[in-house]
Amino acid sequence: MQIIDKIISKEAKISVIGLGYVGLPVALEFAKKCSVIGFDIKEERVEMMKNNIDPSKELIADDFKNTDIEFTADYLDLKQANFHIIAVPTPINEHRQPDLRPLLSACKTTGKILKKGDYIVFESTVYPGCTEEDCVPILEKESGLKYISDFKVGFSPERINPGDKVNTLTTIIKVTSGCDEESSEQIAQVYEMIIKAGVHRASSIKVAEAAKIIENTQRDVNIALMNELSIIFNKLDINTYEVLEAAGTKWNFLKFSPGLVGGHCIGVDPYYLVHKAKQLGYHPQIINSGRFVNDSMGGYVAKQTVKILLAQDKHLKISKVLVMGITFKENVSDIRNSKVVDLIRELRSYRVNVDVIDPYASIEEVKQEYNIDITNNIADDYDAIIVAVNHKEYANLEEQYFKSILKDKGVFIDIKGIFKNKITDLVYWSL
Repeated sequence: MQIIDKIISKEAKISVIGLGYVGLPVALEFAKKCSVIGFDIKEERVEMMKNNIDPSKELIADDFKNTDIEFTADYLDLKQANFHIIAVPTPINEHRQPDLRPLLSACKTTGKILKKGDYIVFESTVYPGCTEEDCVPILEKESGLKYISDFKVGFSPERINPGDKVNTLTTIIKVTSGCDEESSEQIAQVYEMIIKAGVHRASSIKVAEAAKIIENTQRDVNIALMNELSIIFNKLDINTYEVLEAAGTKWNFLKFSPGLVGGHCIGVDPYYLVHKAKQLGYHPQIINSGRFVNDSMGGYVAKQTVKILLAQDKHLKISKVLVMGITFKENVSDIRNSKVVDLIRELRSYRVNVDVIDPYASIEEVKQEYNIDITNNIADDYDAIIVAVNHKEYANLEEQYFKSILKDKGVFIDIKGIFKNKITDLVYWSL
């Protein structure tokens, strides 16, 4: 009997290792169709999920209902499963190099419970070759089993978009791959159990790895172009969004916009591809240039804010700025690699007083990760307001509200241009 048949009949279980914004939705979706073990190393997170609470605040209690799932922080429970999905973070370190420690640790854990005939599928974004060159040897060493003959491996990159309620796990085409013809087909059929949009069978694990990493690299480079154009247009004293609106009337114009590029995907994945390219003796030019531009945008916005404050005869040491939003994107709680932090730190380097608010971010996490305090008390004497993240709670605010918390000659910085043509009395600037 093949693995897909065992899973459907519940003779075999699926395990999901790493229950973050990727792993938990995958685990719950499979748990509607088969038996699942959800594993995470953080016991406090596991306890929350046992009580139908998503620590990432993406899912609601109803999403946990009518599911056959066991949440655990004990890796020995993974022995019950025969099809393992690894969905742990793949961040970068302080030197912007791939940090594979969470992934390799997950491989070590999985290897300890691996049995003959088991399948392991990786969803964590990596550079091409990582699965077979870095992960498989650990699985073999820890299990004492032989790759392909004793256990099968595949790669199926995650495509979940945090905060997006339209393009969800089941409505996005899933790329799958395997280490041989049999595993490729079996893995594809397992995912077809839950993916309504269908599955694309990549020809190899490396192709699937590469496909994922260029999705985000492409977006990164395109946004970098928009950011560079924004810098040029600022010097020309024209509004970038008005230029993009005009150019966008052409049918084949690609609609990207400038902004702060953070988070755990677009701001990270290109570095994985750069790392692999350098190992092969090639130093990427466009990808590196795009990363440089995007990584510098937080500091750029801060410097522009300072220039405008000075032009309004504001004294920096006694100026107060309200930064609205610190998460890496709108309507999510995730603060990982948020470029708003760069903006805040740059402002404070000029001795500007900065207050930060955010309806989604955890006060404790922001303090622990960045040593930044989120305030619950909005003052009424700010010299500038920076709408850094387009949370839905901010979208309907009117100019009169902003005026009520600003002093005379108040400055309004609208990073993503959502208040264009709505702000008339304040000094206005956007990317």
